[in-house]
This record gives sequence, structure tokens and C-alpha cells, in this order.
Amino acid sequence: MAASPVFEIDLASFQTDVIERSRSIPVFVLFWTAEVAPAAEAKATLARLAAQYQGKFALGLSDIAKDQTLAQQLRVQGIPSIRVIRDGQLAEQMDGPQSEDVLRRAIDALTQSPADALKSQLAQYLAEENFNGALSVLRQAIQAEPTNAGFKVEWADVLLLKGDVKGGGKVLATIPEDTAERERPATRLALLEEAAGLGKLGAALAQAQADEADLEALYRAAVLLAVRRRYEEALEHALAIMRRDRTFRDDVGRRTMIRVMALMAKGDDVAKRYRRRMFNFLY
Repeated sequence: MAASPVFEIDLASFQTDVIERSRSIPVFVLFWTAEVAPAAEAKATLARLAAQYQGKFALGLSDIAKDQTLAQQLRVQGIPSIRVIRDGQLAEQMDGPQSEDVLRRAIDALTQSPADALKSQLAQYLAEENFNGALSVLRQAIQAEPTNAGFKVEWADVLLLKGDVKGGGKVLATIPEDTAERERPATRLALLEEAAGLGKLGAALAQAQADEADLEALYRAAVLLAVRRRYEEALEHALAIMRRDRTFRDDVGRRTMIRVMALMAKGDDVAKRYRRRMFNFLY
């Protein structure tokens, strides 16, 4: 039977339940008591996170109202107080109330695989449009694992997001075609190259608004919006083409929607919504 992720500890059980267990997974030791509201809240939050993370970390609870021996041994001076033990050593110390975001970041840093940690860092940089920061992270990852094709996929995509079409194309050419997620930078590159000959976005949008029957203008706007990462607007324009004429450019509205969704993160809510709308229209 698997050990519970949340358990009570004391000085006598510390070696077995914390030190030894920490050689398999990180153990968060919380010093708390129900009489102190922030400490009780910390217990509730960490217990909930322990359930959500499904065994990726363990939570040891030391109620100082019952026994202060362990707290004195570890020189705890206030509560709530957290000691994180990993591989038998103190890995982190957090004193005082902590937000859930801070706790999640600490847990992620200790439990994520290198690939997951990379994706988390990349997502943050890309959300901030800090492409140089993203490239710096990827450069380190590729130096550590030069044969990892997944890192090269992200490298190519970030170069393209930055606008380096030539550089992104060169990296993409080194990636085997059957590599997972290679479609994303490959699609982005094709759209960027096409967009270079489609004129200005403002002109395309103005023409599409002035004449809703101008499917060429709708198509130009969809492509130009997509390369600027205005995905929802791009999908709306492509869907408008589908609704007006499925035969236009061999069903380019549907094909453009598929291409735009290929640029978006897996599980993206906007992509899900437009995929449903496309499916409902088709069937």
C-alpha cells in the first residue's frame, strides 16, 4: 500500500518518514498549529496541493501545540514555517505565510522533469514576449542535450516568433520530419513566408470590413493576423471564408483554420472553441 502523501511527524519518526522518504520524493515539513490562522491556512493549501500533485511530493505535519521538540531541533522561530527536505538534505526554507503561487513554484522546481521545467520557463518568457530570454533557456538546454530534437523544435519556433525567418528555417531543416510538434514551426515558417507577399495587415482588414464578400481580403487578413499571433481574429476570418464559399481556393478557409490551430498550444481554449465551431459547420 502506497504511503500517504500527508502525514504527522515528530522527532522520533523524522529519520524514517522524512529523511529516508526524501530520497525518493521531496518532503515538505510544515510547522503549524490550528490556533494560528495563517498556519492553518498553509496546512489546508499544502494538503490540497499534495492531492493535486498526486504523489510528486509528500507533506509532513508537525503541530507545535502538541510537541515542540522537532521545531526546536530545526530552529523554527515562528509559524507557519516550511522546511523542504530532498535527498536527505535541506533544499528550501520558507518562513511566514506564503501564497499558493509561491508554493506551486517551489513544488514545480523540485518535482518537474527537465523537459517540464523548460516548458514552464518557455511559457513564461513567451507570455511576456521575451524571445531573447526564451532563446537563452533553449541554448542551455541544447548544450546539455544536443541530440534532443524537441529542444530544437522550440528553438526553431522561438526564432520564427522573433521574426528570424532565415534562422528559424535553418534550424527547422535539421529536425527530422517525424519529430513530435515539428508541425508548429513548419506551419509558422510557411505562413511567415506567405505573409511577406500579402501586403499590410491594416489594408487587408479595412478591405475585408468594407466588402465582406471579398474572400481574398479575408484570407490575407487571416494569414497576417496569424503571423502576429492574433489567433482568435485569424480563426474568425478563416471561418467566415468557410461559411461563404467552401470551394474558394480549394476550401482554404477550413485549411487555414487547421493551420492557425497548429500554431496554438495544446489544449488552448480558443482553439477548442473554434474546432467545435468548424466541426458543427461541417457536419
